[in-house]
Amino acid sequence: MLGSKPRVHLYILPCASQQVSTMGDRGTSNHSEMTDFILAGFRVHPELHILLFLLFLFVYAMILLGNVGMMTIIMTDPRLNTPMYFFLGNLSFIDLFYSSVIAPKAMINFWSENKSISFAGCVAQLFLFALFIVTEGFLLAAMAYDRFIAICNPLLYSVQMSTRLCTQLVAGSYFCGCISSVIQTSMTFTLSFCASRAVDHFYCDSRPLQRLSCSDLFIHRMISFSLSCIIILPTIIVIIVSYMYIVSTVLKIHSTEGRKKAFSTCSSHLGVVSVLYGAVFFMYLTPDRFPELSKVASLCYSLVTPMLNPLIYSLRNKDVQEALKKFLEKKNIIL
Repeated sequence: MLGSKPRVHLYILPCASQQVSTMGDRGTSNHSEMTDFILAGFRVHPELHILLFLLFLFVYAMILLGNVGMMTIIMTDPRLNTPMYFFLGNLSFIDLFYSSVIAPKAMINFWSENKSISFAGCVAQLFLFALFIVTEGFLLAAMAYDRFIAICNPLLYSVQMSTRLCTQLVAGSYFCGCISSVIQTSMTFTLSFCASRAVDHFYCDSRPLQRLSCSDLFIHRMISFSLSCIIILPTIIVIIVSYMYIVSTVLKIHSTEGRKKAFSTCSSHLGVVSVLYGAVFFMYLTPDRFPELSKVASLCYSLVTPMLNPLIYSLRNKDVQEALKKFLEKKNIIL
């Protein structure tokens, strides 16, 4: 107890000796001394917090309703026991959980004056969000491959897209997401945090956390860039190549009805891919001097995308519409 205060100053001096008088104990410390962070959230007037809370609540309620409903329909309707809907059920599961990592804490902070998050909570939030968002990217690539086999090799579809292969593709997506998340989270939280504890974001993300660090970020950024390329490039290449073959095959179909039916099975997937990757690219291409734009982009892929995905698939998919209608009629009979 007697030596605790001098030890704090020993950590502060090497990082920011000129800030001691202005920042004090709140100012900073090494990550091992950090007890919590402050999630600054959106820079708006306090009066707008209620509006933002209601907006987040509405979006999160739609996420819960849409994705839980989608998983329920897929699990209860035998006609949807196909590889496409197996992937779609996993997509709904991922959307549900990574939005749940973000939304509840953000809504609590709109009402709370103490917007702190513990160091362990921040680690868990970054780890889980990175895990699910990377997994979704690989899963969307697997879904593109599934559509490629269904349209380009329909006679071999049931053989090539076996239950074993589908399970392996989903498990591989989670494995890649986990490895990526471990690397990203460990790199971020081995930095020395010597600036303010206030994270200029509504959740713990790697970029705003880097701004709090007094460490040399060159190697960290190079590894992050390499990791992003390893994640994004293969998934985008698989999606683009799959759809090049799909378009080539569909154009060879003579009947207009056949072309329309083939394209309709892919339009939902293309919509989901466009929304997710568009928001991700927008966020990471936004300069650090525009943090509010980065927050809007983060909001799109962390909450808006999970809300839109069930709507896109249900509005564009007759099988899902019929299964939903059957499910609702069954419930009405029971009631």
